[in-house]
Amino acid sequence: GVLAWMGLEINTMAIIPLMAQQHHPRATEAATKYFLTQATAAAMILFASTTNAWITGDWNIPQTSHPAATSLLTLALALKIGLAPMHFWLPEVLQGLNLTTGLILSTWQKLAPFILIYQIAPNTNPTILTSMGILSTLIGGWGGLNQTQLRKILAYSSIAHLGWMITILHFMPALTLLNLTIYIIMTSTMFLSLKSLSATKINSLAITWPKTPILTVMTMLSLLSLGGLPPLTGFMPKWLILQELTKQNLPILATIMAMSALLSLFFYLR
Repeated sequence: GVLAWMGLEINTMAIIPLMAQQHHPRATEAATKYFLTQATAAAMILFASTTNAWITGDWNIPQTSHPAATSLLTLALALKIGLAPMHFWLPEVLQGLNLTTGLILSTWQKLAPFILIYQIAPNTNPTILTSMGILSTLIGGWGGLNQTQLRKILAYSSIAHLGWMITILHFMPALTLLNLTIYIIMTSTMFLSLKSLSATKINSLAITWPKTPILTVMTMLSLLSLGGLPPLTGFMPKWLILQELTKQNLPILATIMAMSALLSLFFYLR
């Protein structure tokens, strides 16, 4: 537990200088917000593992068995990666960063907390995981609707994708890992192509069309794949997850998830 906490703290500390390297009020604000949420989450993690050690005498995170400790740990890790209802910091932090740091924040920084969630998932109350997952997919779908800033859209897409991963985590962890891998690949593609187009708003994509048509087409395709449009890669994990949810006799849940995916697709299609 202590080692996990230390690792996450080092992880936070390492990205703060990258965030604050542009001396711009927005960058500073993003770094401060990020630091505060991550520090809170890390303190909660330490508290949860201490509680568990106090009750059960076991410091090991995968063996966290006390319900209060596991729930607290899950919530802390959800705050760390920006799952709804603890997602409020993510769009604003991402908006204040440049595209390279944004890429690191959206991919690499998600790995450590996610591995911990993956380890404690079997002991966690499935209701907590599933309800956070549904909330995230819905908020990720709705939040992105009125955005024109590409980084905010990517932040909401991140919330929605994490929602899908968390929902299926209790039933089929392998699918979660598949989804995470595909999400990381697609997000990297997205950020790097936006970086080479130096585009941060939707309307700036319209200007890049005459200059670099092929790259713009690639960017559009990876955006649609991130949204989960059927013939593209991003649709695969969604389809498998819906299939598994129906197998688990949760058709209502599957319907809600599918509807929220339509919301995200709508704002990608713009």
